[in-house]
Amino acid sequence: MTDVILAGIGQTEVGEHWGIALRDLALTAIRQAQADSGGLEPGALFVGNMLAPNLSNQAHLGVLLADHCGLRGIEAVTVEAAGASGGAALRQGYLAIKSGLVDVALVVGVEKFTDQVGAGVDAAVATTSDSDFEAVQGLTATGQAALLMRRYLHEFHVPAGGLAGFPLVAHANGAGNPNAMFRKAIKPEVYSKAEMLSDPVNLFDAAPHADGAAAVILTRADLLPKEFSHPLIKIAASTVSTDTLALHDRHDPLGFWAARESVEAALHKAGIALEQVNFFEYHDAFSLYAALSLEAAGFAARGEGWKLAEDGSIALKGRIPCATLGGLKARGFPGGATGVYQAVEAALQLRGVAGSCQVAGATFGLIQSLGGPASTSVVHILEKIG
Repeated sequence: MTDVILAGIGQTEVGEHWGIALRDLALTAIRQAQADSGGLEPGALFVGNMLAPNLSNQAHLGVLLADHCGLRGIEAVTVEAAGASGGAALRQGYLAIKSGLVDVALVVGVEKFTDQVGAGVDAAVATTSDSDFEAVQGLTATGQAALLMRRYLHEFHVPAGGLAGFPLVAHANGAGNPNAMFRKAIKPEVYSKAEMLSDPVNLFDAAPHADGAAAVILTRADLLPKEFSHPLIKIAASTVSTDTLALHDRHDPLGFWAARESVEAALHKAGIALEQVNFFEYHDAFSLYAALSLEAAGFAARGEGWKLAEDGSIALKGRIPCATLGGLKARGFPGGATGVYQAVEAALQLRGVAGSCQVAGATFGLIQSLGGPASTSVVHILEKIG
């Protein structure tokens, strides 16, 4: 079977890039990834994006970016799966190489939230939920997370501030990431005094929407340039699972069924046990999602995910390092680019060049991107093989 090698990586800083066009953000990340790969020329481009038609008044990103980046004529398409768009685009790149029909694939995730401000952003994000039964009632993503968090706190008797450890971990790690939106650790008292966005979700429980682009080059080992000097990293598994779009259609809203199924399937395909995973890049769009993702993956029992971050340690309870370069909370949440950022960050860990955030001896990295409250879950396992 063909191994899919992650040959090149690139990323921009995550933040508010008011004066940079969406296409130029993507170009920066793509140029970095191509250079990092030793100059490989892609035969296909897969773009992960969530909201460009709504926020940037721009659809048809595949051809736009191929043209703008000097790749005119290649296969180029956009992949959309809400917050999992970048992960879904990465999967398409993986499948293209795995099939043997594409020799070199370029995957770029890009999002530009600052093309609009205020209510327009909330309205755009709401399009990723069930329009007829959720968005039309005025339910926002933050409001939905607040409903889930309230239920979680009640059902499992979680004390006030019980989820504080997750943003503490994220901000501690983000301090060591030069591309993170927030590069400063926070103290528990700062968390406890933060303003409420939608009770009980406070300012530090929600990842900030931000601009950014990240890119990876995928290929086969036999096509790598002779001067290629990076440790070899392969995508050992790629899976996707889906649940209902609307929360009210689920028997157990706190179960994150798709998140569980996608992790279990990925572990099976990679041929490894959960205990062999060295770090987990979860989709902490909200603090609660971190707890539910840990439970779904099997790192914690149901209702006990919050306990892993009780002490705010960087390696949750010493068991599994998470959000190693800040996660969505401190790095920022660049919409459809998120899953590609996770792949880039995992590659940095596996190459051993993650600086002060380095996970020692990392061989396997688990990354998970969620669309909405795990309505879509895309999982990849990256493995260092050389």
